[in-house]
Amino acid sequence: MTRFLAIGECMIEMAPDGAGKFVMGFAGDTFNTAWYARQVAPPNVEIAYLSAVGADKPSDDMAAFMRESGIVPHLRRRADRTVGLYLVSLENGERTFSYWRSAAAARTLADDLDSLPVGAGDTVFFSGITLAILPETGRRRLLELMARVRSDGVTVAFDPNLRPRLWLGTEDMCRWITRGAAVADIALPSFEDEAAYFGDANTDATAERYSEAGAGLVVIKDGPKPVLIRAGHARQTVAPDSVSDVVDTTAAGDSFNAAFLMALADGGSHAEAARAGCALSARVIGRRGALVPVQAPVRT
Repeated sequence: MTRFLAIGECMIEMAPDGAGKFVMGFAGDTFNTAWYARQVAPPNVEIAYLSAVGADKPSDDMAAFMRESGIVPHLRRRADRTVGLYLVSLENGERTFSYWRSAAAARTLADDLDSLPVGAGDTVFFSGITLAILPETGRRRLLELMARVRSDGVTVAFDPNLRPRLWLGTEDMCRWITRGAAVADIALPSFEDEAAYFGDANTDATAERYSEAGAGLVVIKDGPKPVLIRAGHARQTVAPDSVSDVVDTTAAGDSFNAAFLMALADGGSHAEAARAGCALSARVIGRRGALVPVQAPVRT
């Protein structure tokens, strides 16, 4: 792999600093994965991010932050829009979010998208949130592009990241998530969400459903419980090390995705990649915020 491209929405984040104040930053599920990928990927692998932003200073600052973090921005500019914002509330390490995103330019990222800056051997990553923020025409266009690049030898990875508040209803969400899995080589669901909204009885049921949808490799995160890996009909589990001090679970799954995909692209086995994902996630949840430095950023 020479390029890893994540697609979705990066937002302004207002996160508690532990002293009764909030600190501004930039974050978002697929952007978090790109940011952590840059932290752990070899310097010769390009990490890129595709979205849409406004033409205002917050949008300029976001683009500058991406470049400073070593991430190549592929950003469409929308003069009449801006970037979304969310506020994080924490209680016992668990987070809740309040959003302001009605004018977010990222909702238009697929409006004029007719190609993706990837080629054979590269990896492209998107999520259920990427699909949720788009209008139906944008979802169809993006999925068609994913299917096209997949047929050209690009690895397509998908985290369902179920967020029912972003959808018209649970049925609508589940239908589009299944369509997203149909164009993916790798699916990276979280079991708690899958059980809640698809009614899966166990992780094997989740793995079976995503395999039937079309994903060749299904990797199921389940909090502190073992990760289930399903490749075709082969099944294995990887148990994460226990974490005694959970400070903030923000980006736990995003960081897992990054380390897993980078290790896999570097030639690691499925189990080795899962262990890398668990190890990075464990470090991230021990600190506050979505973006936790794990080494000096590699700049491009």
